[in-house]
Amino acid sequence: MTREGADAAEAAILHRLAAGELEAPMADLYDRYGRRVYGLGLRVLRDATLAEELVQETFVRLWQSAGRYDATQGAVAPWVWMIARGAAIDMQRRAAVRPRAARSDAGQEPVVTDEIDRMLLSLDVRDALEELSPSHREVLALGYDEALTQREIADRLDIPLGTVKTRTYHALRALKDRLGHGGSA
Repeated sequence: MTREGADAAEAAILHRLAAGELEAPMADLYDRYGRRVYGLGLRVLRDATLAEELVQETFVRLWQSAGRYDATQGAVAPWVWMIARGAAIDMQRRAAVRPRAARSDAGQEPVVTDEIDRMLLSLDVRDALEELSPSHREVLALGYDEALTQREIADRLDIPLGTVKTRTYHALRALKDRLGHGGSA
């Protein structure tokens, strides 16, 4: 399925939710985002119970605000991450006003807003990378993860240098297009 098709499918799920259908759309959204919101909660809130609470709070907010989603303003994923980000920040603020001894993470300071934004961006980048073809993803991985030059990538893959350059160009352009019109909050 193309990115546009996936975006349209997710927009339809939110439309059904806004129209009053609850169980199936929420299950679909949970299948798509529940585990990743929980992972974000673990990294940001540093507590499994709070991460579970973040998932619950995020999905309650999605349900409450589904009618305000406007597909012309962007894809569903960035909208979900904006809601999760807001819920995480609210949870951090609530934790900050509790007495220090009452916190389960008394030795750790909460993650700051900029770090939440960096984590959300990394999730967006990871999702965008997964959408690339294997050959495009491979040249980027060799270039960035292994710090190989384009010549070294060509030698390693036994393909012409021009092919490496073309794949790199198209991979970076696809990432730019994906992230430029729908990155997280």
